[in-house]
Amino acid sequence: MKVRVDRERCQGHNRCYDIASDLFVIDDFGYAAAARDDAIPSEREADARRAALSCPEQAIVMED
Repeated sequence: MKVRVDRERCQGHNRCYDIASDLFVIDDFGYAAAARDDAIPSEREADARRAALSCPEQAIVMED
């Protein structure tokens, strides 16, 4: 599973980073991005889903 952040939807709430700081990074302007381009470890998928559900802008996309 991969995660990505839709840059047009992200408003910089950074809840995803609070939940999974190893899966997301924050840029100089306060917006989130995925920390990696490859698949996330299976043991981190639950936190990735939690981060996606916590995003008020629904900017986190989960891809198989």
